[in-house]
Amino acid sequence: MISIDLSKNASDIPDVIQLFNEISSLFYNKKREIYWLGIPSEAAIHCNTYLIVDGDEGIIVDPGSILAFEEILKRVEEIMPITKIVAITASHQDPDVCSSLFKWIEINPKIKLISSRRADILLRFYGKGEYELYDVSENTEYTFSSGRKLQFIQAPFMHFPGAFTIYDQESKYLFSGDIWAALDFNWKLVVDDFEKYILNLNLFHLDYIASSVAAKGFIRNLEGYKIEAILPQHGSLISKKDVTKAIDYINSLVCGLDILYPDIF
Repeated sequence: MISIDLSKNASDIPDVIQLFNEISSLFYNKKREIYWLGIPSEAAIHCNTYLIVDGDEGIIVDPGSILAFEEILKRVEEIMPITKIVAITASHQDPDVCSSLFKWIEINPKIKLISSRRADILLRFYGKGEYELYDVSENTEYTFSSGRKLQFIQAPFMHFPGAFTIYDQESKYLFSGDIWAALDFNWKLVVDDFEKYILNLNLFHLDYIASSVAAKGFIRNLEGYKIEAILPQHGSLISKKDVTKAIDYINSLVCGLDILYPDIF
């Protein structure tokens, strides 16, 4: 589970934080870890990048902007060699999510790109045409060599047609991309008061999520998953105590086209 001192301000938080750690004797004492690599800044949009480690294999989740590449690279190297990164995920194609993608591929051409076919069409405009796409539209999960699985949960129009989230079966963490993203100048790594935090969620969701139909459809896709924490690409992380509230927030969301065309809905 996420165990972070919620009283800490952004300036007190280390550059790298281990969010999950377990050693499984079933798989030759392989470490199974999750790290937060995000960069606190003074901007309202805080971009969170994560590293999933399974033994000697690593996957970077939403690597972030080209502007942050050098710092994120340094932080990954503190944990494992870049040659051990087997894949990078891109929940959608926005520059804040993955414009650094091809810097990683230049360093390690063997890296797979885990994304949707719809995003792939646009990702190539960042300037790199040759890479191996692991298409979540055709594959419902990714399996590490140890057998640990990441499951892909489709999230169409949240806020991109090909958007998806990632569920780690080991930690039961949900990497949610722009879902549960928030804008916040008074940023903390983990939400400490969800009711107050709803304002920060609204600043993003009311404008960027397509409609309540998209929101309710995504929550339906989550049925049956036990979620211990939600790790969005923007804003603060949501711990187990607030997961139910967070799901209820999305399920009752009135946003986007609901607001723009209320007479139709």
